[in-house]
Amino acid sequence: MTTTTELPSPVPVTTAHRTSWTTVFTLAGFEARRLLRSVPVLVAFAVYLAWTGWRTPDAYGGFPALQDVDRDTQAGPLLVGLAVLLSVHHAVLRSRRHDTDRHLSVLVVQPWRRTVAHLLSLVPVVLLVALCVGVQFTWHELRPGAVGHGSPGELLVGPLSVLLFGAFGVLLARLLPAPIGAPLLIVLMLLFFTLTSGPASEGWTRWLMPSVGEYSFATLPSDLIGRPAAWHALYLAGLALSVALLAVLLSGAARLRTVQAGVAAAVALTLVGAVGQSRGVPDEVTEAREQATVAPEKTQKCVERDATTYCAYPEWGPRTGDWARIVEDVRSLAGAGAADRPLTVRQRIEARYGLDGDAALDPSARPDEVTVGTAWGGNRVPEFAVAVAGVLVTGKEETAGAMCDARIVTVMWLALADRPDPVADLRGVRLDDSDSGSAIVVSQTEPLRMTSAHTDLVVGLLKQPRDAVAAKVRANWAGLTAPKVTTEQVARMLGMAVPEGPAEEDECL
Repeated sequence: MTTTTELPSPVPVTTAHRTSWTTVFTLAGFEARRLLRSVPVLVAFAVYLAWTGWRTPDAYGGFPALQDVDRDTQAGPLLVGLAVLLSVHHAVLRSRRHDTDRHLSVLVVQPWRRTVAHLLSLVPVVLLVALCVGVQFTWHELRPGAVGHGSPGELLVGPLSVLLFGAFGVLLARLLPAPIGAPLLIVLMLLFFTLTSGPASEGWTRWLMPSVGEYSFATLPSDLIGRPAAWHALYLAGLALSVALLAVLLSGAARLRTVQAGVAAAVALTLVGAVGQSRGVPDEVTEAREQATVAPEKTQKCVERDATTYCAYPEWGPRTGDWARIVEDVRSLAGAGAADRPLTVRQRIEARYGLDGDAALDPSARPDEVTVGTAWGGNRVPEFAVAVAGVLVTGKEETAGAMCDARIVTVMWLALADRPDPVADLRGVRLDDSDSGSAIVVSQTEPLRMTSAHTDLVVGLLKQPRDAVAAKVRANWAGLTAPKVTTEQVARMLGMAVPEGPAEEDECL
C-alpha cells in the first residue's frame, strides 16, 4: 500500500513590481545610450561645442562680467534641446514604426512605465548640457579680468530647456503618434519664439519662453540686473515636470493617484513660477538703479593711485589697476601742468532702464573727471585713453565733447602713442574703422570729431618715434591745447607738413 504525503503549497512571492521597475531602469539606460548616439543629438552637440569653443577664449575682450556670462550660456543648449525633442520622439514611436506594439502589450512593463523609461533617458543628456554650461561659466570665472557674480537661476536655464524639450517630445509621441509630429512642433515652437521675443514683446509674455535674451550690450552691477532668474528657473522646472507627468498620465497611468497628485503639484509649481516671473522689477532694484545712475558716488568705493582717484562700483574694484596703467601712459606724454594734475576716474552707467537701455551718457561737467564704463578690453581700452587725454587737454569731458578745433590732434596722439599698435587702435575707436578721411571717434559720452586733415596729422605723428614727438608736445603744450588752435598751427608746432584739405570750420563746425 502506497502512502501519499501531501506537502504544503509554497507561499507565492510577488516580484512583479520590483521586476517592472528594474526593467524600467534597464530600458531607460538603453534608450539613453541610443539618444546620445542619435545623429541629430551628435550634430547638435558638435555645433554647440564648436561654437562655444570658438567664441569663449576671446569673448568680452578677456574681461568678462559674470552677470553677462551666465545669460550667454543659454542659447547653445536650445539647439541641443530641439535635437533631443526630435530624437526622443523618434525613439518613442519606434515600436509603432516596427509594428511591435502588440508584442510589447504582453510584457510586464506597462505602456506608462515605458514612457517613464523614455523620460528617464533624458537625464544623461541634460547632465551633459549642465556640464558644458558649468565649464563655459567656470572658464570665464577663472580669468584674471573677471568681475561680478553669476546667477544660479540663469545657469539652470540651459539644462532645464533641454529637459523641457525632451519631455515635449515624449508627450507629443503619445498625443500624435506620427513621424511628422516632432518637426511640426519644432516649427510651431520657433514661430512662438519669434512672436514672443521680438522687439514688441517687452512684457511678461516673453518670460513664457525657455530663454529670454536682451536687446542691448549694457553691463550692469549684478544687484541691478532685475531679471527674475530664480522664478524663471522654477517655472521651467515646473513646466518640464508637468509635461513629463502628463505624458505618463496619457500612457495609461490615469488611475494612479500618485501620478494625478504629481501632475497637480507640477502645474501648481509652474503657476507659482509664472506669477513670480511676471511681477516686474522690484521697487528696491528700481531705486538702486536710480541712485547708481544719478548719484554713483553714494554706492562706489574710491582708491587713490599717485595723482588720480579711481571710483568704481564694488564689483569693479579689482579693475582699477587696469585703468591706472592707461592713465599713467597718457600722463607720461602730457606737458607741464597736465602730467601731474589731479584727476578723478569715475565709473558711470545708465541703469534706470535696466538691460533694455543702451543710451550714451552725458559728459561729466565736473573739472578733471573722466568717465569709464563697465566694459573693458578690446576697443574699450583706447576709448578710455581718448577720454583721459581729452580731459588732460581741455579740463572737462563736457568741453572735450564740444571741441571742434585742432586740439583733437593732441588728444588722439596722447591717447594712442603708447599703445602697442596705435594706428590699429585709431581705426578701432573710429566709427567707420578707418585711418583716413573724416570720422566720428566713439566715446562713452559725447563722441569726438576728426576732419581728414586731423586724421592725416595724427597718422603721421603715430608713425614717428614716440619720444621725439613727445618732446615737441611738451615744448609746445600751451599752444597745442589752446582753444581754437588751427590745424596749420598744430602742424607747424610739431614740425609736420600742413595737410591739404578744407579748414575745420568747413568740415567740423
